[in-house]
This record gives sequence, structure tokens and C-alpha cells, in this order.
Amino acid sequence: MNQIFPYRLTHNGYIISGTMSGDLGVEIISDSLLGKKVLFLVTGGIAAVDSVRVSRELRRHGADINCMMTSSAKNIISELALSWGSKAEVISDWNHEMAQLNNYDIILVAPATRNTIAKHINGIIDSPLIMALSAAKGNNTPILFVPSMHDDLFNDSVTQSLIEKIQDKYSKVLVEESTEGRRKQPSAKTIVAELSNFLNSFRKNRKKIVVTLGATKQNIDSVRSIINYSSGKTGWDLCEYFHMMGHEVICLAGNTTTSPNFPLKDVRIAEKPDEMLLIALDIAKSEKPDVWIHSAAVLDYVPQEIEGKKPSGEKKWSIELVESKKHLSELLPHTTDSIRIGFKLETDNSETKLIEKSQNILDKYSLTAVVANLISETKGRNGKRCRIIYPDGKIEYIENNLMMAKAIERIFYHFTR
Repeated sequence: MNQIFPYRLTHNGYIISGTMSGDLGVEIISDSLLGKKVLFLVTGGIAAVDSVRVSRELRRHGADINCMMTSSAKNIISELALSWGSKAEVISDWNHEMAQLNNYDIILVAPATRNTIAKHINGIIDSPLIMALSAAKGNNTPILFVPSMHDDLFNDSVTQSLIEKIQDKYSKVLVEESTEGRRKQPSAKTIVAELSNFLNSFRKNRKKIVVTLGATKQNIDSVRSIINYSSGKTGWDLCEYFHMMGHEVICLAGNTTTSPNFPLKDVRIAEKPDEMLLIALDIAKSEKPDVWIHSAAVLDYVPQEIEGKKPSGEKKWSIELVESKKHLSELLPHTTDSIRIGFKLETDNSETKLIEKSQNILDKYSLTAVVANLISETKGRNGKRCRIIYPDGKIEYIENNLMMAKAIERIFYHFTR
């Protein structure tokens, strides 16, 4: 008999989730910064107008925030606004508590003006904010700098030299691509995602993970194709979560109708089944990932493509489908030392058959676990997102994509081969 392991969201568990409480409340959507003390430093760039959004996004991921701002920043955004967003008092001048010397898990400087960076590099301490940076540098606290300035200033050789000098193992610079002649500050989601990745990358046992995602398609002729359905949302959610937890993530994406919430570092596109397999094989042989998560919907049967365009007007068109290569099977000889998570989708006729088929592919392809879905569950119709099935017969029921990501991450450490 299968042993059932329920999994629930709790304040003391892996995920905190809930509704907003009062005017200061935010919805907690992950625990990537849970219990982490973040010192948010706001300097006098015009991007300081986005500080409220950044502080609230930090809180959505569980961060405990303290804030400091320069006198120049107060010309752009008020202490009251930043205090409201961060749910914390804001320090802008010297006081006896010297909170700038407290221990923090990570420092965020956004926006980071050239003036602030130059003072930090040259040891000029003329404000609590600069003292906080110096103290953090002295005890190897990670610091993320987010410059925001016009291209002329950013491209100046002095600025480039400052940015080069400031980066080391514990100091990182996040710069957006140039638009409208400026290096604008990235979105709040991007800043917090990169902050989480940077901080969590110092944790033990970070993995190199490949996530295949989205649908695959195959041409029938030069203008028509056959495709199976997958929005790619589950795969993107998994990639985002693992990135924020400090893992190295390769996203192998097919055809998707959704996009990630922030730019992911390594996205490789392959919409055809054979193209996706070729790239996956190359990754397996050359990069040797620790974990494979096969969430892509790969076509089981593909048509033989005809040259050119099939003329319109004919009443019938018979198309022959042939079985495609099984990615799990083709990759097996090259991934024997990797953790491998398969996905199985079936119609709503029988959960028993779904579990039976999942156990069959567990054995057939030597998988570490299988994420098993009924079609209605992918659309959120019955309050259950999926179940994870293990080789020993255990089943873990999952309520949402975040719980799925957390459960898969736990597999990394319990099932390492």
C-alpha cells in the first residue's frame, strides 16, 4: 500500500503564505529571504522613487529590513514613504544606537550613485550609510550595488574603474541594459531575485540544475505545425525558485505562452523535440548537471514534414505520425550520476492509473521521483496541484507550484546519488 505524506503551509514550515494585514501588510510569496536581516541603503539617484516598491518586494520574500538613506535621497523620497514600504524606522543621520554597525546578512544599495561607490572605495566615511558599507566590507557581509545613471556617466572611464574595483567575492554589481540613453534601475522583482540568489549562493550544497519546460512542436509543412499544450508556467516557476535559492539554473525552454517574472541568466530555446534533445544531450555530456527536472511537454508522436506548403482546397489531408525519441531514455546513459525528476500527465479518469503509470516510468528510466498530474489539477480546479511519487511507494501531495519547488529541493539532499 502507498504511504501518504500530506504537506501543508505553516508559519514554522518551509513556506509562509497569507493575506495582507492592515495598510502595511504584504502577501508573503516565498521564504527565500526568510529570517534574513537586510540593510536597504537608498542614495540620491532619481531611481530612489522606486524604493517603496523594492522594500515591499523584499518583505514579500520574508526579509527583515532596516533602512538608511542619504540626505540627497531625502530630496527625492521622504523618510515616511520608505518607512511605510519597509515597515521599519529609517536612519538618515548619526545617532547613539549606531545601527549601521549591527550584523546584517546582506546589504542592498539601490540606487547606488557614483559618489557613494567612490566614497566606499576610498574609505571616506561622512554618513551612517557609508559607515555601514565599511563595516559590512570588514566582516565579509555580501553587498549588492545597483547603479542607475545616464549612459554618458556610466560609460566614463572613472565610473567603469570604480565598478571594476568594487566587485569581489562579497560585493556584486547589478546593472540593467541601456534604454533611452540611461542605465535604469531594474524592476523590484529583478533586484530582489538577484539579491536572493547572491545571498543564498553562499549556502552549502548549491546545485547545477536543468529544467526543461514548455511545449514542443513539429512542422507539418513550411507554414503549419502540430503542438501539444503547455504554457510553461510550472517550469518558469521552478526556475525562478531555484535561482532565488542560489542554485545555478539552465532553462531549456520550448514553446511557451507565459514568461518569467524576472530575467533568468541561462535560457536556451528549443521548440522542436529533436532540437531540445540535442541540446539536452550536449548539456549532459559537457556540463554534467547535478539535477534534471523534465517538466517540458515533449511530443510523443511527430509528423513527417513535407517540403513547401500543402496547397489549400483539398478536402482531405492524411498525416502520418511516428513515435518520437524518448528524452528520458536517450539521456539515461549520460545522467546516471544525476538526480532526475520526471513529469507524468494523465486524464481525469483514474488517479490509480496515474500512480501506476508513474511508478512504471520510475522503474523504466531509473528516476529519482515523478511529479504526477491529472489534467484538472494543472488548471487548479480541485485544490490539489499534483503528487510526487517516490521509488519506495511514498506519495507526497502538493497544493501549488511553490510547494512543488520546495519538495523537489528537499529531494536534492535526501536522494543524492
